[in-house]
Amino acid sequence: MIKKLFRQMLLTQILSSMTVMLCMLIDSIMIGRFLGVDSMAAYGLAAPILLVFAAMGNMISAGIQVVCGKTMGSGDRKGTNACFSVSVTMAAAISIIGVILVIVFTPQICTMLGASKPELNREVFNLTEDYLRGFIIGAPAFIFAQIMVPYMQMSGNRTRLVVAVGLMTVSDIIFDALNVLVIHGGTFGMGLASSLSYYIAFFIGIAYFFKKDCIFHFRPKRIKMKVCAALVKAGIPTLVNQISLVLLTLVLNKVLLDVGQKLAVAAYSVISTAGNICYSFSSGIASVALMLSSIFYADEDRNSLRDIVKTMAFYAVVICTAVTAAVFIGANVLVSIFLDNPDAEDLAINGMRLFVLSLVPCAINTCFKNYYQGIDRVRLSIFISVLQNFVFTAICAFVLSRFFGTTGVWVSFVCGEVLTMGAMSVYVFVKNRSFEISSKNYSLIGDDFGVSDDDCFEQSITTRDEIVRVSAAASEFCQSHGLDRKLSNVISLCIEEMSRNTIDYGFSMDDKEHSIDIRLLIKENDPVLRIRDNCINFDPVRYMETHKDDENDSTDDSSMHMGIRMVMNMAQKVKYVNSLGFNNLTMSMWKDPKDGESGEGTGTGRHEWRRRFKRRGKSAEQKRA
Repeated sequence: MIKKLFRQMLLTQILSSMTVMLCMLIDSIMIGRFLGVDSMAAYGLAAPILLVFAAMGNMISAGIQVVCGKTMGSGDRKGTNACFSVSVTMAAAISIIGVILVIVFTPQICTMLGASKPELNREVFNLTEDYLRGFIIGAPAFIFAQIMVPYMQMSGNRTRLVVAVGLMTVSDIIFDALNVLVIHGGTFGMGLASSLSYYIAFFIGIAYFFKKDCIFHFRPKRIKMKVCAALVKAGIPTLVNQISLVLLTLVLNKVLLDVGQKLAVAAYSVISTAGNICYSFSSGIASVALMLSSIFYADEDRNSLRDIVKTMAFYAVVICTAVTAAVFIGANVLVSIFLDNPDAEDLAINGMRLFVLSLVPCAINTCFKNYYQGIDRVRLSIFISVLQNFVFTAICAFVLSRFFGTTGVWVSFVCGEVLTMGAMSVYVFVKNRSFEISSKNYSLIGDDFGVSDDDCFEQSITTRDEIVRVSAAASEFCQSHGLDRKLSNVISLCIEEMSRNTIDYGFSMDDKEHSIDIRLLIKENDPVLRIRDNCINFDPVRYMETHKDDENDSTDDSSMHMGIRMVMNMAQKVKYVNSLGFNNLTMSMWKDPKDGESGEGTGTGRHEWRRRFKRRGKSAEQKRA
């Protein structure tokens, strides 16, 4: 299931990771081709501010993936809405403050970025100011577009994401072309074109959150400081990662100005912009790993977490090797799209080929960094971020540039990633006291996490004929773990009823391939049953609340709800959540039904349980026989 789920999410997540970078790429191409080297240098100097806003958006987005992933994984609707409400409020506050600061302090910010250095002319300073003023108009949409991505992924709205990114890209190309060919708005116009494109993506995405079937709801009363603190804490590794990138950009710009002046800075702008698109592949894979690891960590699913490690490493190596080969071979063509200056082109082509050699180790580092963030190893994630995106690369650039000039700077990317991968591996080996390269070691999930394999029953159902076999196997599993025969049969009945209902009414709704995943855990001798399917959204808890008046209905229509009602009444606690396009129903069963009380779902107590079980239990046993 993990591989299939990974594949389903991967394309849209990669495209979503490009949301910010595509406009930067298009701007870079148009500026380099039509506005000249001075404008390209100004764009490169402005990049750290763009990265600061990206850092804030990514911090909230990562916090959403971790916090909301856990609340949805545990079926906590109130917690999910609290996360949504707080994240929207945080994004609005950051946007407003950021816009005000940049508008008021634009000259001071440009000076801080190095645009006033003596080796640069005054025109570069003015062009940097212009681009920042155009870009800042779209900062709110820029940030909100980033935080909408995880919510739409979790709700399964992947098509809308693709449409939003596609229209944003087309719009930016059109607006940039109008700016350079018709309006002649310079770098201000380029920044404004990006802003308008971000708003287009924003409005396409936000339409989902006003639909009736939206699973996220803004609730002002849910806005609490502890939720805000949880989001920030969960997103700190990503914020540290982005801040490290900003600092690295500032350091590399300074080093390049010393060894190659503005031509080297212009070349680095090309490498950085094209490199960000290349990074979108690794960050897309890593984002899927973060989201899935958060959900399955909350579900205490040790085997799925180890499968995530294997799957993300596989895709990181395969996809990024292909990207490396493509960029290395096509470096000449790629750079010529950006620049029309022979000296700057030569620097950029050499740098591009050396830079892309870092993509595979970078993808591996980034995936593990996000995975560790998802399983609450925040310090390790921060440690990897700082080493990868600042310490090792900056030190290597400073040292190697003294011997090899600009080439030393380009080589520093490879050195930084390889050193980071080595440091991470040393940590893993020491932690596990084993030098084995395996998903078990690198997952950093011990055998004491969750329940043991012996206490976990997992089966999949794809046809109606498999229902009886799986339900009978579940009953045998329960009895082998000391549960009494009645409770074992109750659990078996729940599997039968819900699976049959899903196949009859869910599988036939479309032509897609469907399956039902059954996971039964014995936790401290108490059984917990989870039923997951990839059919259309269906919440049986809410369904029974809607039809609760039918329970005493004497007409034949009341029998339509009997199977679901019986399951709801048999469980002590029932939670439903739709995440990643999957229906997830989790039921805590009564350890001793004869002593049970009414559950948190729609249960009506032990008398109802006994009455329903006597009526349905015997027929189910006959079917299995």
